[in-house]
Amino acid sequence: MNSAALQKYLLRLFERHDVELDADEDGWLVTDGDFPAIRAEWHEGSATEPGRLDVDVVLSEDRRIEESFAGLGAGEAGCRDALHAFEQSAFHVLLAACWYVTDDRRMRIATWDIGVRSWDVFIGPFNVRGADGDAMSMPAEALAAIEAALKREALTPELHWLRLVHSHAGSGDDSRSEALLDNELWTAGTLALTAVAWPHGGDYSARCFMLLDVRDY
Repeated sequence: MNSAALQKYLLRLFERHDVELDADEDGWLVTDGDFPAIRAEWHEGSATEPGRLDVDVVLSEDRRIEESFAGLGAGEAGCRDALHAFEQSAFHVLLAACWYVTDDRRMRIATWDIGVRSWDVFIGPFNVRGADGDAMSMPAEALAAIEAALKREALTPELHWLRLVHSHAGSGDDSRSEALLDNELWTAGTLALTAVAWPHGGDYSARCFMLLDVRDY
C-alpha cells in the first residue's frame, strides 16, 4: 500500500470517529493546519521477515511518537494486517490523548499520582499475537509493576508514551521483555516487566501501548 492509499485510509478512519484532518502533499494528516499530525508508511516484507508499518504522530516541533507494527502476509494483505494491529492496540489511545475523542470500551482509563502531579493514563489492551496467543492470559501484575516503576521517575509535565512488549518462544524459559518510554529504551520498565510471572510455554508476543497526560487543575 503506497503513501497516498495509507493517507486515505487514515483519513477515513479518523472521519469515522468524527475527527476531520487535512491531508498535505507529503502524506501527513494535520489538525487545523497544526499539530498533532499523523503519517503512516509501509515497508514490504521478505520471504523470511514480515512487513512493517511505521506510524508517526508529531506532537510539536521537537516531540514525535514513533510506533511500528508487523504485518503478516504478502503485499496489501500484510499492510492491512499491520493496520489492524495499529487500530487494535494504539489508535484509540492516540485518539483519546491527542485528539480528545475517548471510547472507554477500547481502552482502560486510570488516574495515577506520579511525583507531585496526577496523570490521566490511557491504557491500550495487551494485544497477543502468535501461534499460541489465543490461549494466553496476561498477568494483572504487569501494569502494576509499570505503575510502580513510573512512580520512581521524574516525569516532565507533558504527554508521555510507553510501549511494553513481552515475547516467549518454545516450551522453555526463552522469553524477553522490553519497555520504551518516549521512544527510548526504559531500563527500569524493562526490569519491572521481566520480574512479572508471565505465562510459560508456547510462542506468543504481547504488546501494550500507553499514554500519560498530566491532569490540569
